[in-house]
Amino acid sequence: MCGRYVHPDQAAVERGWHIGRHNSGPFTTRYNVTPTLRVPILRWDTALGAFELTQAHWGFIPPWWKESKPPRHTINARTEEIATKPMWRGPFRQSRCLLPALGWYEWQPRAHIDPATGEVASFKQPYFIRPVQGGLIAFAGLYSERGAGDHAGSCTILTRASEGAVSAVHDRMPVVLDDAGMQCWGDPALKDPQSLMSAHARLDFTCIPVSTRVNQRGNEGESLIQALA
Repeated sequence: MCGRYVHPDQAAVERGWHIGRHNSGPFTTRYNVTPTLRVPILRWDTALGAFELTQAHWGFIPPWWKESKPPRHTINARTEEIATKPMWRGPFRQSRCLLPALGWYEWQPRAHIDPATGEVASFKQPYFIRPVQGGLIAFAGLYSERGAGDHAGSCTILTRASEGAVSAVHDRMPVVLDDAGMQCWGDPALKDPQSLMSAHARLDFTCIPVSTRVNQRGNEGESLIQALA
C-alpha cells in the first residue's frame, strides 16, 4: 500500500505541469502526508484539453455513498480490482487524476538485538522512496466529487505489485507514470487505462532508510526524508 508520502509546493506543481494560477488555495511542501488530509491533485479539464490543479481529501468517497461515516480502506485502490470492483470501476473509466509527489514511505520489518540484554525486539524501519535522480513524480489516482464545497472532493492512489528496488522493501507500490503516461491518464477519451499503466510505469527508484520520526502523524519537515547516518 501507500499510506504516507511527500507532496511538493504549489509553485513546483505549476512549473512541473505548466499550469496557471488557480483559486483552490495555496499549499506548501508537506513531508508527512497522511490519509484524510487535503492534497493537491491534477484532473483533466475537458474544455481546456489539459490538467487543472485543485485539491481533494485523501480517502475516496464515491458519489453514491450514503453513510455518515466514510468508507474504510479507500486511500489506495489495487490495480487488480479497479476494472471490476463497484467502488472503482466507474471512476476508473471517467474520473482519473494524478497526485503530484516527491516520493513516498514504506516500512520494512526488522529485528534489533539489545546489546545490554541480548533480547531480540522487532520494529519497522521506514524508507523514503524517490526517483534515483530526484525530481517530481505523479501517482495515478481516481477522484470523486460529491456536491459542492471544500469537502466535496476525495481521491485514492492506485497501487500495484512492486518491482525493482522497491520490492526489497515492500510488496506493493503506487502506480507512478512516466511523462507520456501522465499526458494521457486524465483524458476521459483514453480507452485502455489498464494497458497504459503497464506500458508507462516508472521503476527508477531508490529506497533510503530514514528516521522513525516519520511514524508520528504530527511530525513535519525536510529532515524526515534525510538518510540515516
